[in-house]
Amino acid sequence: MNRRAQIALLLLAGASGAVDALAFTVLGSVFAGVMTGNLVLLGISAGRGDGAEVTGPLVALGGYVVGAACAALACRGSRRRAADQPWPGAVVACLAAQCALLTAVAVAAGALGGRSGEGWRVALLVGAAVAMGGQSAAMVAAGAGGAPTTYFTGTLTTLVTGAVDGSARGARELWTAARLPALVGGAACAVAVDAAAPSWGFVPPAVLTACAVACQKPAQRVRRAVTRASGYSLHDARDETH
Repeated sequence: MNRRAQIALLLLAGASGAVDALAFTVLGSVFAGVMTGNLVLLGISAGRGDGAEVTGPLVALGGYVVGAACAALACRGSRRRAADQPWPGAVVACLAAQCALLTAVAVAAGALGGRSGEGWRVALLVGAAVAMGGQSAAMVAAGAGGAPTTYFTGTLTTLVTGAVDGSARGARELWTAARLPALVGGAACAVAVDAAAPSWGFVPPAVLTACAVACQKPAQRVRRAVTRASGYSLHDARDETH
């Protein structure tokens, strides 16, 4: 995997940690990206017989599913590439859409002073969950050039087993391991910003995602795609005249 993709993965992991930390501390003690945690929360609610605690996890699950489905649809047909190749344009576009959504969440949270009523908390949670679902599905579409950035149990297990059996060696494993502190750092940064200035609490994940998109040089990719498409159109026009 090339260095540009590895840096983007670190930034996305940080954004994921920031979103989940804010969802848990500000939006009702649920997760926007860790669906295992939300399923457990549903089980806890069922065990207690407390229907009031079901709303948050269900809303997050629904938003995540919608985001993942939309990203999968947008990336359908994108060719999965080798680890050393750039991410497909559709993947970068999905991440750009995620960035726009997180920016909208940040603006809304800022306008509300970082503290909102129940209805607005649900709306912000839906936006955050849709963004995380889209990010997860986009990384699946990236193929070998991507990696999980919203769930890390498997990553941690792979690192531990690799360290024990001696298979975890080289720079790739170091990059993989670095996503764990990136996740923690993103969460810590977002919570610290929210504590100091609640109106700015949701800005860190939007900024981190924007930086991840910038790592993929989206403007240059778009220009190349347009040039390639124009070249094909000109070639077809010439064929029709002969």
